[in-house]
Amino acid sequence: MEQAEQLSRPVVPALDEILGTPFKVLDDGFIRVVDYMGSDESIVQAARVSYGKGTKKVSEDRGLIRYLLRHQHTTPFEMCEIKFHVRVPMDCWRQWIRHRTANVNEYSTRYSLAIDASQKTSSEEWRLQSKDNKQGSEGFADTALGAKLTVQEEELQNLSRKIYTERVELGIAREQARKDLPLSTYTEAYWKVDLHNLLHFLWLRMDAHAQYEIRSYAKTIGEQIVAKWVPIAWQAFLDYKVHASSLSLMEIEIIKAINSGNPAAGIIKAREFGLLPPEGEEIKRNRERSDIEAKLESLNIKIPWK
Repeated sequence: MEQAEQLSRPVVPALDEILGTPFKVLDDGFIRVVDYMGSDESIVQAARVSYGKGTKKVSEDRGLIRYLLRHQHTTPFEMCEIKFHVRVPMDCWRQWIRHRTANVNEYSTRYSLAIDASQKTSSEEWRLQSKDNKQGSEGFADTALGAKLTVQEEELQNLSRKIYTERVELGIAREQARKDLPLSTYTEAYWKVDLHNLLHFLWLRMDAHAQYEIRSYAKTIGEQIVAKWVPIAWQAFLDYKVHASSLSLMEIEIIKAINSGNPAAGIIKAREFGLLPPEGEEIKRNRERSDIEAKLESLNIKIPWK
């Protein structure tokens, strides 16, 4: 039987340099790399199902990785894993933990005392509710109102911590004493995830529509860590996911109609798809049409119904 080639563990010097180094996020949070497995080279190796180190030319590896990501061949990216230690506010962690594609072990407030730290909001950081998006924000409250809210926040956090501490000192079980702690209380966890699912997490949570707090963690993970760990895969991810735009069949048909040379063709096609009302009726807000308009603007295509 032919002897298998000797293997060596992939090492990424740029990531080793920051191993264990905490990156500060928000006012008292952080994220750091505990361990990792794999590299850009591992993606190539898995794709070729070989024991060797893949091709000898980095350019060939780059081309293959970009092909895999471009055509959504995800399995090779699952061969790379990374483990983080995170310190994050509980309300932000609730969004994070919805991504059920990782291995998680969280700090237990049944066993240990709750972390004595809560996320603070300065007078300039109070965001206003978005008028168009029920789950989003837009703009900021004026600093006078913000200052009042910050004082209230500090009073609430101090009072809740005082009551929690008193309960514990009186012998109340930690699992019950904690129940009135605010969601701004920090928690810690180990979070281990493969590269495919990590990139999907980053695609969603780095987006401008994601909540600011979790977006801050996602940007730190992506720009400060993943970019060093798998630089070729990271650039492909930016090119084909973050800064890319897909077109539906409906959008393609509308663009073809707009480019047909008939100025009214785009409007007619939009009406066929129900994006515009019959001629003469008021054009009301339509989220799907707004998404198409944003894509047309990004392509410098004149919107015929505007």
